[in-house]
Amino acid sequence: MPSLLNFLDWPDNPMPDDKDFQKVQRIGELVGQLENIPDAETRTGAKALVQMLLDLHAAGLERVMEIIAKGGEPGLNTIDDLGRDPLVSSLLVLYGLHPVDFEGRVAQAVEKVRPHVRKGGGELELLSTESGVVRLRLQVSGHGCASTGKTLKAMVEDALYEAAPDLGRLLIEGLEEQPGSSGFVPLGKLGGVISAAPVMSEPS
Repeated sequence: MPSLLNFLDWPDNPMPDDKDFQKVQRIGELVGQLENIPDAETRTGAKALVQMLLDLHAAGLERVMEIIAKGGEPGLNTIDDLGRDPLVSSLLVLYGLHPVDFEGRVAQAVEKVRPHVRKGGGELELLSTESGVVRLRLQVSGHGCASTGKTLKAMVEDALYEAAPDLGRLLIEGLEEQPGSSGFVPLGKLGGVISAAPVMSEPS
């Protein structure tokens, strides 16, 4: 069952203009504000209420998935479709019900975005996935420039956070080695609706 910490650690991932994702982020913000309630009894009661709602929703979603799965192959196909929907996928991750594990979702995201990276003049390689930390290598062809690397990096970040909003840290290596990137400082991205889990590039 999910806890309040799930919302506190929920990353501020892609689709910031999507109203549904904004609602999820807003819920996380409100959950974080529960700690600021001055009266201890009221604070404890409010947190207990939210936790009960989370538990109820988790149990209901789990039951829904079980019922769908009973439909045999068509039901399993439906579950796969749900896992590919960005909003539903995020909810399934939050409640620990996603049909694909963390490593699988990361690998799928890399395979999905790799052709777009190549079209933009880059190459993407998945180096490791360990304890919620994903390490990638992104290299831009010799004629690429700093702005190209920045664009491809943003594309990769969006793809990874859409598929795996539960990742703790995303490390992207390689851009600093490309011609034309001298003096370019990769942008840092503050992770977490409430908590801070940084996204940064590190030199290889």
